[in-house]
Amino acid sequence: MRRFVAAIDQGTTSSRCIVFDQQGRIAGVAQREHEQIFPQPGWVEHDAETIWRNTESVIDEALRNCGIGSADIVAVGVTNQRETTVVWERATGKPIHHAIVWQDTRTADLTVELAGDEGPNRYTARTGLPLSTYFAGPKLRWILDRVPGAQARAEAGELCFGTIDSWILWNLTGQHLTDVTNASRTMLMDLRTLQWDPAICAEFGVPVAMLPEIRSSSEVYGDITSGPLRGVPVAGILGDQQAATFGQACLSPGDTKNTYGTGNFMLMNTGTTPVFSEHGLLTTVCYRLGDQPAVYALEGSIAVTGSLVQWLRDNLGMIANADEIEPLARTVDDNGGCYIVPAFSGLFAPRWRPDARGVFAGLTRFVNRGHIARAVLEATAFQTREVIDAMRADSAAQHLDVEKVTLKVDGGMVVNELLMQFQADILDAPVVRPVVTETTALGAAYAAGLAVGYWSGTDDIRANWAEDKRWTSTMSAPTRDELMREWNKAVERTYDWV
Repeated sequence: MRRFVAAIDQGTTSSRCIVFDQQGRIAGVAQREHEQIFPQPGWVEHDAETIWRNTESVIDEALRNCGIGSADIVAVGVTNQRETTVVWERATGKPIHHAIVWQDTRTADLTVELAGDEGPNRYTARTGLPLSTYFAGPKLRWILDRVPGAQARAEAGELCFGTIDSWILWNLTGQHLTDVTNASRTMLMDLRTLQWDPAICAEFGVPVAMLPEIRSSSEVYGDITSGPLRGVPVAGILGDQQAATFGQACLSPGDTKNTYGTGNFMLMNTGTTPVFSEHGLLTTVCYRLGDQPAVYALEGSIAVTGSLVQWLRDNLGMIANADEIEPLARTVDDNGGCYIVPAFSGLFAPRWRPDARGVFAGLTRFVNRGHIARAVLEATAFQTREVIDAMRADSAAQHLDVEKVTLKVDGGMVVNELLMQFQADILDAPVVRPVVTETTALGAAYAAGLAVGYWSGTDDIRANWAEDKRWTSTMSAPTRDELMREWNKAVERTYDWV
């Protein structure tokens, strides 16, 4: 009997394969990091071929780690860093350019050009997204403009575009597909029809011939053609933040999760009708199971959170590894008046200021390494508070009660209990960590397992979810308000830098 589901989790900094059992518990895992390529300031690239080789390696290693083979795996799910853009040759499978990563800002001028007289919200009513360097469509346009002959080859059907899920699926199965969640991050898909919008594609100059077919998030796309999982169906695809939402069992309108990774991403399930934000949030597809109606979400995307800890480690050398930041931050009682706003790629939700750049504010001779470490952690919590305030404002108009939200959290930073307590304090809301924090991979596994009947329905997902630890606020309202005032002063200092 096939006993497990495997999930490929292709993230911003690493590729992983995690094997789950029917209770959603981890049976085996393997991980391999890949290089972050910075050709010039604001540019971030990945080598897509390296990502694929690493994916092959972690699949093999994960199976060996738990002593199983393809006969034990019922299906494979894929989850991925979203918006990161790959263009490859249909005949050879060779990329024509490095993958352009979601954090990359090289398309700033192009997004202004695409906005024209209508401004950055030109396509929001159809796509749920403002024109921003964040999304895949402008990155694709940049590649077509800059790689010699690319536009003509794309029009002739010789090139394939995809976000990373499509790239992984192509290499696994030979199929050129994507799911609705990833397609909704390109700016090229109509949120209501769930198909490519021919008018937007024409205005972007993107040939429809190079785009993948859009499918649901949970269905059999094809069987793996080679390697240790040969013959196993790939049956689930979800962008990483939607996968984490699904893995956290946020299956009812108003359910909210926050993932603490390279950046932070908060999603709130809004049901089967898209809710369009008036407060700087994104409207996105949350998931679609087979032929059921799509479920939508409001999303607040924060560009720099966990990567700020990496920056403290790698660029400043203040810590040797990420685990050191919590004990260092605990050497002081507060931030000492120091605030760090990590607008390295501008500010994402809810401010959307591509002109912003990072600042240290409030520095005095009193401030030491401990205060800076604490300010790094607090920056994550402050940015999250801004997003949840926007969600509260938007959801009030939709009669979704998030005033008393319980925030489900996951991702690498949730092991940091000082951060989790400060997050509860600054939100004045409960913060809950699940037993299984690998919810991104788990969500992809659930999507794949549901498609092949390994799990009978979403009630199984709810039943598997279990709470590990809960934090509640211990901070007084005046202290909370004063901290937010100081934070806002610091953020305003980042504006109009470029």
